[in-house]
Amino acid sequence: MFTEDKVTEIFCLADDFCKYSDSIVKKYAIDMTKAMKRKYHRDNRLSKAEVMLIVIMFHASGFRCLKHFYLEYVSVHCKKLFPRLVLYNRFVELQKEVAVPLTIFIKEFC
Repeated sequence: MFTEDKVTEIFCLADDFCKYSDSIVKKYAIDMTKAMKRKYHRDNRLSKAEVMLIVIMFHASGFRCLKHFYLEYVSVHCKKLFPRLVLYNRFVELQKEVAVPLTIFIKEFC
């Protein structure tokens, strides 16, 4: 698996990429604040970069099932690296927000 140093390096790259892509999207996207519904949910406890990192770690691991990887490896062995983990169901919801940036990130850096 990855060492802590490698995980930190990938996280820094992903975080910088997320900040850059968010600024580009904010600059060119249409302002939909008036048309949007009220937000009832709390903010994400995992950042986009952390979600991207977990998905990258899953694809580099030998696990076949994301659920088993998340529950048996990340939740147990990576608790120190991800202190604010969410439940698996919430993690699956967060993946949807990261799908396009993750694809671009992997294309750029791998």
